[in-house]
Amino acid sequence: MTRTVQGEVASVRGRDVGFLLFLTFLNVVNYIDRQLLAGFANWIVPELELTNTQFGLLTGLIFIFFYAIMGLFMGALADRVNRTRLIAFGLGLWSVLTVVSGAARGFVSLAIPRMFIGVGESILTPASISLIGDRFPAHWRGLAVGVFGAGVPIGIAGSMFVVAYLEPYLGWRGCFYALGGVGVVLALMMSLIKETPRHQAMTHKVEAGISLPAIIKTLKTLIAASPALGYTVLGSIVFAFVLGAGTFEQLWFVEERGFDRTEVARITAWMAISGGVIGNFVGGVGGDLFLRWTGIGRPTFLALVMIILAPINIAYRLVDGDSVWFLVGIFTTFFQLGCFYGPAFATMQDLVPANARGMMTGFLVLTIQLAGVGIGVTSGGVLIDWLQSSGNDSPYSTALFLFTMISLISIPLFLMAGHRFERDRQAVQAQYSEKA
Repeated sequence: MTRTVQGEVASVRGRDVGFLLFLTFLNVVNYIDRQLLAGFANWIVPELELTNTQFGLLTGLIFIFFYAIMGLFMGALADRVNRTRLIAFGLGLWSVLTVVSGAARGFVSLAIPRMFIGVGESILTPASISLIGDRFPAHWRGLAVGVFGAGVPIGIAGSMFVVAYLEPYLGWRGCFYALGGVGVVLALMMSLIKETPRHQAMTHKVEAGISLPAIIKTLKTLIAASPALGYTVLGSIVFAFVLGAGTFEQLWFVEERGFDRTEVARITAWMAISGGVIGNFVGGVGGDLFLRWTGIGRPTFLALVMIILAPINIAYRLVDGDSVWFLVGIFTTFFQLGCFYGPAFATMQDLVPANARGMMTGFLVLTIQLAGVGIGVTSGGVLIDWLQSSGNDSPYSTALFLFTMISLISIPLFLMAGHRFERDRQAVQAQYSEKA
């Protein structure tokens, strides 16, 4: 591996690719763990006698508040401590608490471990994105982040595979116990991996403190220096509204589209893994090539994908379950989610100094999860309960259609981010290189 004068990675070794694939596997486990509760909705909701509002809180704010808030601090911590050991700690914590979740007997006994699972899982993304930034050159960063992001759709698919193929043998509680045990083993493996040296490009003029005031001051400085970064964050929040409301899709499939709960979990799993992985490849490679060929930022590429898919995503919420467009809609939902990861997080890395990437990743995760997914899933649960009490014949369909339409507001925000990107990147690099 070689490096530029400023310390930027210029080429990649096989071990870097192997390490990326291991991080991606951990991300898969992360999302299986995170989505297992939503995947078992048709088992857990009736057994624990949960309302839609309570289920929305468990999959939404109760988990996401701690996940997002702690992600900000864990991101700042990842910029300063051994990142592989930090990831090992978080993985071990959430895995043990997943086992505890499997023993839940009601809302409260499930809510308490969900809070602290969020703390453990908040470590992985900011620490991993920071590691990737030190291992891969800027011109391949979108693809590298996209590969890591493939853990999202693969993990969602994995949770559905667990529901469809393991639940008949282990039960939903046994699946929680098994996943927790696997996570503990992986945490021990991660603790043995050495830290990656940090390069020093664009690391000056960034506050070193990890107190809340210091973090807020640094974030304000970074966002003020780059409108493209601000537009990317805002677009990501709006994009995530429908992801939050999508927590209720398994209930929607069964209650209003007439699917068997196990069969639709199997269908969702295959659609998630195919659509999501293809989407991650298209988003990562397509965003990188679009930037090189046009000089316009990767968020514009994401906006164009969303414009093309918008008619299908809207029709998906309106057609019957036996329509071919319904199956296409499931596929495009995961394809679009896959396309998001590479362009959004690679844009953040390009516009932020190297020793603030963990912090900025934590902030982006915080805003996506808390302001986007958290509000989406919690308000979605409240809205569905209200629609049901008001006599609406299709409360899930109505709510999911509404959130799908709201998510389209992210398109102009991503377009503005892409338009500003190159100008902001040059300005930010010039600003920080002055002190190099």
